[in-house]
Amino acid sequence: MAGPTSGKDCRVEAASFTVGVEEEFHVVDADGLQLCSAVRGVLGSARRRLGEQVQAELLDPQIEVETSICTRLSEVRTELTRLRSGLASSAESQGRRILASATHPFSTWERQGVTPQPRYRQLADDYRQLAREQLVCACHVHVALQDPEAMVGVMDRTRPWLAVLLALSANSPFWEGVDTGYASYRTAVFDRWPTTGTPLPMGSRATFDAVVSDLLATGVIRDAGALYWDVRPSARYPTLEFRVADVCPTVDEAVMLAGLARSLVRTCHRQVVNDVPVDHPRPEVVRAARWRASRHGVDGELVDPVGPGPVPAAELVQRLLAVLRDDLEDHGEWDEVSTLVRQQLDRGNGARRQREIAARGGGPRAVVEHLLIPTG
Repeated sequence: MAGPTSGKDCRVEAASFTVGVEEEFHVVDADGLQLCSAVRGVLGSARRRLGEQVQAELLDPQIEVETSICTRLSEVRTELTRLRSGLASSAESQGRRILASATHPFSTWERQGVTPQPRYRQLADDYRQLAREQLVCACHVHVALQDPEAMVGVMDRTRPWLAVLLALSANSPFWEGVDTGYASYRTAVFDRWPTTGTPLPMGSRATFDAVVSDLLATGVIRDAGALYWDVRPSARYPTLEFRVADVCPTVDEAVMLAGLARSLVRTCHRQVVNDVPVDHPRPEVVRAARWRASRHGVDGELVDPVGPGPVPAAELVQRLLAVLRDDLEDHGEWDEVSTLVRQQLDRGNGARRQREIAARGGGPRAVVEHLLIPTG
């Protein structure tokens, strides 16, 4: 991390801003490419290779990897590459493959079971059909912040930009063999839970804690881990956790997402400690912006939450980069992150690329083959 420079608050430079990434994947049969169990065989094999960095998920065909704590984006890249490779090799040894898509292009939820762990069984009992249909995979980015008060202030200020992160990462156009018309149909599926979406500005840690206390008192959630907001203070770590993104097809895209999220935290943190005034967009506008991002991704228009009004997606992405540029340059990350973003705009996000493969006549199977994580 760069040292303090003129005009910067020393408290900003004292913060660690380490980063970690969680990626959720589907497990598929190596021959038919249908969803199949991860608990039977794959999880045990992967645990022998990767230890506790691989975990089961709510539904049996899902599996998750978690990076170690990283300081540099190069470490994030190394960790993600190692974890993906190890997981893919473990799956191959069991006659399985790993699919990096937020939804499976053609498998259905009806034949999938709940992972036999107490927490997941409880979720299935509490939420019934919602839990059974949660065949969706996300990418979560954790950015370390030790000050709980500042964490809430940062969370509030990230709200206008969450839809841009979603648009860039959108990677779930198909559901049960049908093109849904959405870039991120995962978002539509996941939004049926009672504690999803973008939270309103909290203003203080005391307010956040009171909201959590009130939600627990309703009995709708059993613990703070069931707050499934797009961004939240993590219930497990001293981090701000970004949960808005689909799982990414490639390591490059996951690194891009981690770089943008961390830079957004650093930038907003500097604003918080320097008491920079902020005008929060209305929650209705933030919700509309989020929906449009899930619908169109980077193809078409997004919502400028400050305007508000429609703007070309590429323009709003470039505006986010402009907001983050000073921070990214200060930390030696501008060239890498801006290049990855430009590549994403040029080639399209995962949703566009899935559709392009389908349009070439390969069918759903060809889409799945394109999204399999290579072994070795």
